[in-house]
Amino acid sequence: MSNDSAIDIRGVAKSFAGTTVLHDINLEIRDGEFFTMLGPSGSGKTTLLRMVAGFETPDVGTIKLHGDDVTQRPAHVRPVNTVFQDYALFPHMDVVTNVEYGLRVAGVKKEDRRRRASDALAMVQLEGFAERRPAQLSGGQRQRVALARAIVNEPSVLLLDEPLGALDLKLRQEMQTELKAIQRRIGITFLYVTHDQEEAMAMSDRIAIMNRGVIEQVGSPKEIYELPASAFVASFIGTSNVIVRSGRTQSLRPERLRLLPAASPAPEGTLAESGSVVDVVYLGPVTRVYVHLASGDDLVAVRTNDALADESQTVNVGDSVVVAWRPEDAFDLESELV
Repeated sequence: MSNDSAIDIRGVAKSFAGTTVLHDINLEIRDGEFFTMLGPSGSGKTTLLRMVAGFETPDVGTIKLHGDDVTQRPAHVRPVNTVFQDYALFPHMDVVTNVEYGLRVAGVKKEDRRRRASDALAMVQLEGFAERRPAQLSGGQRQRVALARAIVNEPSVLLLDEPLGALDLKLRQEMQTELKAIQRRIGITFLYVTHDQEEAMAMSDRIAIMNRGVIEQVGSPKEIYELPASAFVASFIGTSNVIVRSGRTQSLRPERLRLLPAASPAPEGTLAESGSVVDVVYLGPVTRVYVHLASGDDLVAVRTNDALADESQTVNVGDSVVVAWRPEDAFDLESELV
């Protein structure tokens, strides 16, 4: 483990009622990092978060926080706090009393806990809301109160279990930006769990892609999107075309495909195959074009809808087209995962 690790997980496995939900997990999370565990339901990400929190104990393996082995340590003495999707604010208490509640339980004197609660509210930009009740706040404001309550205890690691899941799309997108800004401002390591790919890509320094109790890949959002390590990662992150050519399973991102009129020669240095358009979907900034190739494969290509777009290149359902791509834009995947 390096000196700048906040969380170090080694050889961790966990089973429930004879069913293994985590298989030999090894993961290192850096100090001050916004790290996300991303995967579908049942992938094991929440179980792993709960073990870091101390709510579950691994069957085997170790969990260290800043070099200190906490594997068998109960949750209430670990230097972490958790924010859940259900903010669990006390409705009969005002905002500042909610925030300072943990400090009061810990025996912190009133003057000190009020000062620290006010500082925490300032960090999440809720100055002036101290005397309001939770019912008088918006969903995003309640989420920030829950964050303030978590960070007021000055944890070394903040754990977040799908905290934006209850918000509508627009507010969720706004809170993604705010969460990242808060994390940068306070400098605490964030370990975030979500099944939302866009959310993970928007906020994370690094992402661990989980599937069926194993980590498929760890990397920056750009690395995971542009260099997927497996067919699962390629299909789970964004949209990807998975094809098999010359015995090699490959991933092609839609924006890397070029659509040309039927019988057009392939641009120099590209591969090209003929097909027909089966659907065209307008999505505002982009148009998604679905093509059935003569080979039998189905591909999706993306075109940007900008002022410089060539209207002569517009395609319609039923059109014959040529799909071209550069060989270097097709990334080899592990064929056994297809």
